Amino acid sequence: MSAETPAVSPGQFSSRRTQFRAWRGTRPFWAGLFVMLAGLPIAYFPYAHLQVGHLTLAMATTAGAGSLIIGVLLVVLGFSLWFQKHVRTFAGVAAILLGLVSIPVSNLGGFLMGFLLALVGGAMAVAWAPGEPPAEAAQEEPPATGGAPEAAAPDPDTTILKPVVGEPNDLSGTSPANGANGRHSAG
Repeated sequence: MSAETPAVSPGQFSSRRTQFRAWRGTRPFWAGLFVMLAGLPIAYFPYAHLQVGHLTLAMATTAGAGSLIIGVLLVVLGFSLWFQKHVRTFAGVAAILLGLVSIPVSNLGGFLMGFLLALVGGAMAVAWAPGEPPAEAAQEEPPATGGAPEAAAPDPDTTILKPVVGEPNDLSGTSPANGANGRHSAG
């Protein structure tokens, strides 16, 4: 590019990418993706017919329906994390529990792939917290000299103890004025 080349406005791809990054930053995107990916091997392997040479391995088990339900629920939980970010704690805990249930139900949780993805995605969903919007620097303060932060001026109302005048200062209830003299009555 030369100095005479005019500045080009960002294209549609760049603006869509920026919009997607902004959308992705406001929700537990990666947690939802991991949870969705966890549902795929859990639901697929019980119905798969793997070919090893001329030998066909049928992985169908009696819990095939349970595996399909667990896999579909994990995919739905992943979409919930994307589009309903306020259910992140519930969806994360549910993903972890479904991943644990998939171990005995679905061929060791989709040969441990789905199980591990469900645990990681669920943990990320539970740990995710919405970020705070960036603070706008409206007023720039000049840097202080000396390198140490300046302390705020002490508040005289909180730093100096003032004597209480005219009010009884004993809060224990054992002053001689009320006749208790250190003993409490139990009745």
